[in-house]
Amino acid sequence: MSLARRGLLAGLPGALLGGCSAAAVLNATVPRKGFTLEREVTYGPLPRQTLDLYRPDRRRADGRSVLFFYGGAWDSGRKEDYLFVGQALAARGVTTIIADYRLYPEVTFPAFLEDGARATAWAAGRVGTDRLFLMGHSAGAYIALMLAADTPHLAAAGVDRLALAGAIGLSGPYDFLPLRSRRLQQIFGGADRRETQPITFATAPLPPILLIHGTADLTVKPANSERLAAAWRRAGSRADLTLYPEIDHVDVVAAFSDFLHRRAPTRADVLAWIDKA
Repeated sequence: MSLARRGLLAGLPGALLGGCSAAAVLNATVPRKGFTLEREVTYGPLPRQTLDLYRPDRRRADGRSVLFFYGGAWDSGRKEDYLFVGQALAARGVTTIIADYRLYPEVTFPAFLEDGARATAWAAGRVGTDRLFLMGHSAGAYIALMLAADTPHLAAAGVDRLALAGAIGLSGPYDFLPLRSRRLQQIFGGADRRETQPITFATAPLPPILLIHGTADLTVKPANSERLAAAWRRAGSRADLTLYPEIDHVDVVAAFSDFLHRRAPTRADVLAWIDKA
């Protein structure tokens, strides 16, 4: 679910609300230093096949980079709302790419995965596949993990998924059948299609993953991350799972911002995992 559609601001001082979206308030607090932002870079010919590139002023010596996919229930979201994620990583030396992708009702499954794969091919060509981490929040975590799993989407885009440095999922849905929502059934072409689920493709070989979830998440149940981590390990691959007590769906990603970083250790945990992966 996108930040703009959630009540993230409920815990912020009332004076900050002012009718702004949650993302707008967070982004208003972002320091405009430590990185250079290149907007609206095209990775494909269609209007939503664009990305924003955050180049660190002091890039990590190892060149490790992140391609981030935002959430929004596959029907909303825009890359500009995640300035606070791009800044948080780029200011700490991580080249960061935030990609738009086509949304429902313009497209249905698997078009947003195809866009994600195409964006990954662009990013891999720019920074190198072995230096690239795929990361996403909510529906974006679904995209990142579907690409990292044993699916053909990255290969079709000319990317070796096993050469990826890893994948990071924040509050993602990975095993969420049957679909009871009419809208989700339309997006995924039915109520019980196993080929739409990341857990179906948790078969060897697999790249390493980090899954982070809040135990107070009422939007995407933490069991999604628990089950995917277990399946990944059964396949003989590394899967690190971190659960944050009493943290909800949106605060996991909002904690990337300087303004809300004390809500959860997401930023520190992601950067530490990138260091070790």
